[in-house]
Amino acid sequence: MPIFNQSIRRKIVGIALGLIILMLVTAILSMVMSSRVGHLLDELTNRYIPAYGHLARANIHSLERALALRRMVIVRMQTPSDEEAYAARLREFRDEDSKIAAEAEAARKLILAIIDDPSTPSDNAALARIETRVENAVTELRRELEQDHAKLLRLLDAKDVNKDMAEARATLAHIDTLRDLFTQRIDAVRADMLSQVFASTAQVIRHQHQAIIISGIVTALAAIVGLAFALLVSSGITRPVRLLLAGTREVEAGRFDKPITVSTQDEIGELARAFNRMIEQLRQNERIRETFGRYIDPKVVQGLIDRPEVAIDGQRRVMTIMFCDMSGFTSMSEGMTPRGLVKVMNHYFTVMSGPIRNNRGIIDKYIGDAIMAYWGPPFIEDAEQAELACLAAIDMADQVPGLQKQLPDLLGIRAMPAPCDLRIGIATGEVLTGSIGSDLMMSFTVMGDAVNLASRLEAVNKAYGTRILISQTTADAIGSRCELREVDRLVVVGQSIPQAVFEVLGRAGALTEAQTSLRARYAEGLAAYRTRRFDDARAAFNAALESVPGDGPSRTMLARIAQFEAKPPSADWDGAWRMDSK
Repeated sequence: MPIFNQSIRRKIVGIALGLIILMLVTAILSMVMSSRVGHLLDELTNRYIPAYGHLARANIHSLERALALRRMVIVRMQTPSDEEAYAARLREFRDEDSKIAAEAEAARKLILAIIDDPSTPSDNAALARIETRVENAVTELRRELEQDHAKLLRLLDAKDVNKDMAEARATLAHIDTLRDLFTQRIDAVRADMLSQVFASTAQVIRHQHQAIIISGIVTALAAIVGLAFALLVSSGITRPVRLLLAGTREVEAGRFDKPITVSTQDEIGELARAFNRMIEQLRQNERIRETFGRYIDPKVVQGLIDRPEVAIDGQRRVMTIMFCDMSGFTSMSEGMTPRGLVKVMNHYFTVMSGPIRNNRGIIDKYIGDAIMAYWGPPFIEDAEQAELACLAAIDMADQVPGLQKQLPDLLGIRAMPAPCDLRIGIATGEVLTGSIGSDLMMSFTVMGDAVNLASRLEAVNKAYGTRILISQTTADAIGSRCELREVDRLVVVGQSIPQAVFEVLGRAGALTEAQTSLRARYAEGLAAYRTRRFDDARAAFNAALESVPGDGPSRTMLARIAQFEAKPPSADWDGAWRMDSK
């Protein structure tokens, strides 16, 4: 055991050291590339840009020198001449001249430093040409300017300045020409130097992008290599754990037929053997659960296990109840043998129970050919029970065409003695939940007005030629999550207060153009019917039948209008229809 622990420790330390080495390599490479970018940026900041600045300042000092020269001439030509002011202007002139030389020399030194530095990429030929042009502009033009300046100073120092004014003006004009030529050359040099600054900036940006890309690639490679190394080293450690995890997932999914292969003799192996023993016990328990699950919904069983006080005490809860009945069952059963009828009914219940289970409903019981189911706490949340019940009803109705085709094949006949269809009623309301029965046998079920109303609505489908009818409370809970149509206001048997009844047409957004037109025309007819405008109602219901021929509620309302025309309703008629039978 100590050896095993030490081996695991060594493997874990090896993984950690490998990852640390990869991190160090990545960090060093990033530092090298960052240093390279920093060096280029340092050259741009401390050489290229300052060199360009020196050239710009040389140009400015050239203009300031020309301005100082003119001030000196103006002072000299005044009468009487101000020698002190003249001397000050002369010093200013010579200072500007020396500044031009200093700025040019500083720019040349920086350019030569760039050329001499082999560690950075640069266009040395272009920089050499720039340096030569700077030297020529400063040396040659300054030499000619110095000669003209000296000549002008001699003329200004002469005793009779006005006598040599023509020659002084000519000299000054030549100085301006030379100064303009100097400015043009310096401007051209500055333009070329600016191009080099831009080129260096582009180099810095390119190297920065390269550093980012290379750093990302190296980091990704390091991560891949580190992951591969970690997987390689840790596979011997994690394989038994993965097998155990896979086994727990199988158990979580309800599959208890896959024991874990025990491949080690350590604690993990012992844990695997204990896990296999647990699976065997769960397999036995599941057999018992499956046996009782055929008689009691597994959710109910689990709920009673988790909260036994619900079964003992009972609770009042708002739930959604569904009753589903097979229409034509009586006539269909008359021509079948008992074995064939059982076969048909078992298949019918299997097909229709699937949508209920898939939409998280609880099947309470099978009553003859009817199914009673419910939705609500503690099995689902209050907000979704009505929607899930209606979605289950829609799915059940979608199974009818397939069921009609399957039943003849199931019985080995060409056609069923009578067509089959569904009638579904759904109601939402407060019910009592709990274990109801005697000391000999109990049943966990629901009781209340909502149960009775759902049963009545299932039967009402027959009167209106519909498949799915729901109560007002259920419709309010659904909102716009399903496509509904108000069919009528009814007073069903056992109740005295009328309430609106709605037909479920389909899922939200699933109506065809004809169904949308049907719903709109039917709503117009229903509004006219309730206000005793029977002619308008008849026209609207006929328009609804044009949209969907054979629509049951429209035909029912037209027949009722005919009855009212023969025998008008009483003065206190409230627009509701009262059912006389269940």
